[in-house]
Amino acid sequence: MNSNQLIDNAEALRLFFNDDVYLAGDISSAEKPFTETVKPISEVPKATIEQPTSTSKETVVNLPKIEEPAVAYQPTFDFKYLGKNEKSILILVNDAQNPVSTPQGTELLRKLVLSINLKNADFALVNYSAYTTAKFEHLHSFFSCKLVISFGVSAPTLGLGQQLLHQLNELNEVRMIFTHNLHDLDTDLNAKKSLWGTLKNLTI
Repeated sequence: MNSNQLIDNAEALRLFFNDDVYLAGDISSAEKPFTETVKPISEVPKATIEQPTSTSKETVVNLPKIEEPAVAYQPTFDFKYLGKNEKSILILVNDAQNPVSTPQGTELLRKLVLSINLKNADFALVNYSAYTTAKFEHLHSFFSCKLVISFGVSAPTLGLGQQLLHQLNELNEVRMIFTHNLHDLDTDLNAKKSLWGTLKNLTI
């Protein structure tokens, strides 16, 4: 309790003072005999205290509502994929119309996989068109991939910095190759030649 606080509540004061308190008459004048009856303080008329009136209107200030910060939840993905991912190799394709690609694109992928001596059990193939909000961190957490070959899914789309196309890039000990969509790659001779050269020197 604040030691400077005054107790002015009548009920509270009664707890401290139980005896009647009397107000004595004015004895300063010699003409008045000391015979005047003293009156209990309870009989003394109370002074009327006028409450000050305010002529100014109260100003109501509308404070802005404090919004609680929204809690950010990390999305989770249950990726569907082809293969068994036995060598922690992730192959991304991007085709909303086909499970993998067009017949031309699918045939090109088959040739590319055979050129680096991969079997279906060695990799996991994911059609990214079904998971367009997924980032590299989600894919890496799910597949623990050591090598990513991405057809038609750019590095910025995965939340990464821009990477060279058709070339081997490395990020945090994960090797990555970004190139065109399979169907478009099949007719792009220069891009396909550059990719062939990168894959030929790739050690798995």
